[in-house]
Amino acid sequence: MAIRSTHKVDAGFSMSSMTDLVFLLLIFFVIVSTMMSPFALPVELPRGRTTPSNELPNVAVRLDAPGSATLNGKPVRPGELEAAMAAEMAENNVNKTVILQVAQDVPTGEMVEVMNIAKRNKWRVILASAPKPPGAEPATTQP
Repeated sequence: MAIRSTHKVDAGFSMSSMTDLVFLLLIFFVIVSTMMSPFALPVELPRGRTTPSNELPNVAVRLDAPGSATLNGKPVRPGELEAAMAAEMAENNVNKTVILQVAQDVPTGEMVEVMNIAKRNKWRVILASAPKPPGAEPATTQP
């Protein structure tokens, strides 16, 4: 008399739960990536090796050191920067553009604060590259 076992172990693997997980992750990343773009600030990056413009900038802000700012060459306290920029824009209302130069040792938060000032007032921001020191030659690659 042979005894048969009614409890057999199924060795198969179901992929349906794995595909559900992959589709959920895909949907999550698509939604997160679309949510990130509206918060970006439009910035015009400097272009290299172009001819200088004959038009003078309306407002030039330079952040030389942490807590130090100059507006069109005149020193300004960071707390008074927005009022001073608004006064300069009122004098030169032709082109609402802020030229922003930032030194390397200035924290990013100070640069973002100037960009937020421009965004609140609906001014364009152009990041200017730092001028090269006199006598500095461009780096060349040797073949």
